[in-house]
Amino acid sequence: MAAFGKAQYIARVEDNRLLTGTGGFTDNLSRPNQAHVVLVRSPHAHARIVKIDTAAAKAAPGVVAVYTWTDMEASGAGTFAFPAMFPLFDGSKPEMTPRRSLAHEVVRHVGEPVVAVVAGTRGAAQDAAELVEVDYDPLPAVATIEDALKPGAPQVFAGAPGNLAGENRFGDAAKVDAAFKGAAHVVSMEIAHQRLIVNAMEPRAVMAEWEGDRLIVHIGSQNPSVTRDTLCDVILKMPKDKVRVLVRDIGGGFGMKVGIQPDEAIAVWAAKMLKRPVRWRAERGEEFQATTAGRDQLHKASLALDKNGRILALRLEGWANIGAYPARAGVVIPLFVGPKVVTGTYDIPVLALTLHTVLTNSATIGAYRGAGRPECILDLERLMDTAARQIGMDPAELRRRNFVKPAQMPYTTAMGEKYDSGDFDRFLTASLEHSDWKGFSARKAEAEKRGKLYGRGLASYVEWTSANVMNEMAHYEVRADGKIVIWMGTQGMGQGLQTSFTQLASELLGVEPGQIEIAMGDSDRVGGVGSMGSRSAYIGGSAVLSGSEKLVAKGKELAADALEASAADIVYGTGRFTIAGTDRGIGFGDLAARQPDKRIYIENVNTVDGIAWPNGAHVGEVEIDPETGQVELKRYTTVDDVGRPLHRPIVFGQIHGGCAQGIGQALLEENVYDRDSGQLITGSFMDYAMPRADNFPTFDNRLDDGVPARSNPLGAKGVGESGTVGSTPTVMNAIMDALWPLGVRNLQMPATPHRVWQAIRAARG
Repeated sequence: MAAFGKAQYIARVEDNRLLTGTGGFTDNLSRPNQAHVVLVRSPHAHARIVKIDTAAAKAAPGVVAVYTWTDMEASGAGTFAFPAMFPLFDGSKPEMTPRRSLAHEVVRHVGEPVVAVVAGTRGAAQDAAELVEVDYDPLPAVATIEDALKPGAPQVFAGAPGNLAGENRFGDAAKVDAAFKGAAHVVSMEIAHQRLIVNAMEPRAVMAEWEGDRLIVHIGSQNPSVTRDTLCDVILKMPKDKVRVLVRDIGGGFGMKVGIQPDEAIAVWAAKMLKRPVRWRAERGEEFQATTAGRDQLHKASLALDKNGRILALRLEGWANIGAYPARAGVVIPLFVGPKVVTGTYDIPVLALTLHTVLTNSATIGAYRGAGRPECILDLERLMDTAARQIGMDPAELRRRNFVKPAQMPYTTAMGEKYDSGDFDRFLTASLEHSDWKGFSARKAEAEKRGKLYGRGLASYVEWTSANVMNEMAHYEVRADGKIVIWMGTQGMGQGLQTSFTQLASELLGVEPGQIEIAMGDSDRVGGVGSMGSRSAYIGGSAVLSGSEKLVAKGKELAADALEASAADIVYGTGRFTIAGTDRGIGFGDLAARQPDKRIYIENVNTVDGIAWPNGAHVGEVEIDPETGQVELKRYTTVDDVGRPLHRPIVFGQIHGGCAQGIGQALLEENVYDRDSGQLITGSFMDYAMPRADNFPTFDNRLDDGVPARSNPLGAKGVGESGTVGSTPTVMNAIMDALWPLGVRNLQMPATPHRVWQAIRAARG
């Protein structure tokens, strides 16, 4: 069987349908006799529901049904409850607020759905929704971590006193205290990781319809099988073989489309009740108000170093806002996932982490690209730059002095995580070279002549991938026409998986890319975990590798029978099996045609040996107008270690997108609630600034595939979130470098013109 990794790469197989408008998105679907769901959402951040009057809405033209939680509960629908996995430090386990598809008795954030209106057209449903009357008794609300933790603060949920929902500790506090007492240098910083709206290009959408006695659910989900299981177990109470989830094209996921959210399930439940097709699609305003958001953490971090700049210890206390209704990701990410990379690329001997999750009257926090790793790497890299200035050392040299060395691999961190491979200095050195590190002073001098401030930032990062599940599926079907269909458990959502896997399978099997079809998004055909945590390439790709090997082995057995030869004498190449030393052979298609069901089929589940650890180094330069506070990103260079890339152009696209999201957090994006009322202030693109192409220079992205992963046969490490992890600290370090001479010592994100201008004015007195 052929190897993979040739220099030429195929064109993206997804592009034709996506660029010509023929892609299959959920909201494009239309069925005869379909109905539409529109949700009536709470205008209050916290209130008792006194009375719901739906009489006028039910009588409105075109209305099919109007539902409240009482109706859903009567049918057996359950709650999206998340158990208290992490007890509080006193040993108690707070109750977790049950997430219902429709609010019951109390609403706990603006935009929480209260009533579902179903009508024959979307317009009719919208008109009828305006007729629903809900009588609310407003209650005090808390929207921020600080307010939720104040003594006597309003309680989001009675079962969670003090608004604490879970806590966790790591490390050895006594050893850390001793290290800090003996340190020559201590740097400390408070960093707010602001709340972010996911803002996928395609809003969430659902279409549910009947096919015989089975319910077919069309949805943009990152993991179709998990979505089916959740629907069956929680909402529908139906056997899993009676529900099929189909995923077509997805216009971006970023963690928001992992599983199914409670309001998405309403349309599916309504289809079950009404025995007809039912559709729902979120308005953009609903995505701001009610879908899962990201980040929203407050960290207090400190680093102890000796007189030579060697790190002695790390201390971190963190609080994570998880919203009013805890989701698994919202709790696990700050208390378990993010801390996995808290030591970054450095040999940190001891640490002490104290972590808390906090309930507030805000929308649920879930996974968002990077999921905890950007927060921890940002903390560490901000501390490293501050330490370098305090010690009077070049920031690159301070990092080199503390890197985990290649000779230490495999290396076990103070968190107990095992890095299987890595050469962090190699990537730092390459990044410095390609960014023209030595030419910075000339660029800075030129900017200062024009009255501008100029700064340079550096970040070295490491990333954790896999979502803690090490196996994935790749089932192979060879058809009589020679087409090889590979059913994958991973899920494309814009990241080019069909292209990457087509490239890989084509090279491994030695057949033309047009002979390969990558099929995803059908819970009937394949299970698997899906795509999250940058796991698709190295876990899904490893399944393609092992599946290709199994397919060739199966083909040799079948070819031996067809050619009346010994299996040991059969050789394979370029889609054809031959008897060694002869020209007698048979192609894949002809071999499939000879089988009883006219196909060759194998099921394949592959397990990799462990976590992969993408890493790299980023360098960025910014120019700041001191009169306006405007920050302009002038240069941006990355050298990333993704192991062995499956398809380099796809990898660069992922790095570009990740960097754009991370830089957007550094400079522009912030989801803000009013602290008194809990009202969402940034409820639209009029108030929430998204990055655009003209916010960025041309990125200089480079790869070095000389340090492959040891945890999987491909040597791949993953790339989906790397840009997001490395870019935010790089840009913030560059901004601080520009502002440091003025006396600015800390700046919270986003570094908007107003915030930067205020910092400059305050520093100048």
